[in-house]
Amino acid sequence: MPSKTLSAAQRLNKKASTSAYSQSGVNVHLGNQLKSGIGKIVRPTHGAEVLGGIGGFGGLFQPNFKKRKIKNPVLVSSTDGVGTKLKIAFATDRHNTIGADLVNHCLNDIAVTGARPLFFLDYLATEKLETNVIQQILSGLASACKKAGCALIGGETAQMPGLYHSGEYDLAGTIVGVVDRKSLLDGHRVKAGDTLIGLPSNGLHTNGYSLARQVLFEKMKLKFSDKPLGLTTTLEEELLKIHRSYLPEFDKMSLFGPKALHAAAHITGGGLIDNLPRVLPQDCDAAIDTEKWTIPPLFKILCHGGKIDPLEMYRVFNMGIGMVFVVSQKKGELIARKLGGKVIGTIVEGRGRVHLEPSSQLVE
Repeated sequence: MPSKTLSAAQRLNKKASTSAYSQSGVNVHLGNQLKSGIGKIVRPTHGAEVLGGIGGFGGLFQPNFKKRKIKNPVLVSSTDGVGTKLKIAFATDRHNTIGADLVNHCLNDIAVTGARPLFFLDYLATEKLETNVIQQILSGLASACKKAGCALIGGETAQMPGLYHSGEYDLAGTIVGVVDRKSLLDGHRVKAGDTLIGLPSNGLHTNGYSLARQVLFEKMKLKFSDKPLGLTTTLEEELLKIHRSYLPEFDKMSLFGPKALHAAAHITGGGLIDNLPRVLPQDCDAAIDTEKWTIPPLFKILCHGGKIDPLEMYRVFNMGIGMVFVVSQKKGELIARKLGGKVIGTIVEGRGRVHLEPSSQLVE
């Protein structure tokens, strides 16, 4: 009986390229081949807490909170995508950075609550499976997860002909982390007089690409191989810079005491203007001096090339600041220096808003 079952499976695989499903655009055989190789890529991200392997209906994870020295665990989750930065990957046929972009974005989103990652799940949907492309994406996901101590325990790879254009795909991910209740960052420790520390971004990260593409390639008629005045790399290299993970900076905060970090804000879509209020008490404002850091050249190119209002620039882009830490005024300068950041402002009495001092850097 087993031999007949195997023979049937073999016959199906042999006919896969001519099956009705294959002719409709879905290659089941290739999908199975890809899945069989995923384990080799993601297994290095697994530790003792991961149960079972890849390919089940669900990923299994048994957290050891005692080993992690967490007495009152709070699970923190987040889901996100890479946005239209994917268009850059499609146009350049470079897919090895996109996976890391996704993981790091999600890592930062839970890190601002004080959480550290446990595991990650990805969702990849494409018009047609391209083995090389899929492997590049998965390798990027696995590499970023391994660096963060985060297990990549599963996901979904879907073939959807007719829904996506040829050569295109969508990528999203879900991360789950944990924080001890006593270490939860929710903004309640923020008070007037606190210092704002800005940590530098690595380019656009994963936000503002719809506007950036319009300005650079439609209005300015630039090419990926161009190197506009001010840039030290081509536009291809600049636009594919990996979204930075700030986990090392969060870990370094332990050097300054368990309560040194009052709050943190990941500067993504909405920029400084819309993201900082998410961690401000209702009676506090953030006063930011935009002359305290040097705005990277790409943002100046976008502002001038697109004739964009400087205020809108700060609402769409991170402007060179990818993460903001709120700390006590007493330790502000020291912490900024140790973390490689800049003191960019202070917390003042107010109503939960952000005030930007005008920047002359964008009108030079």
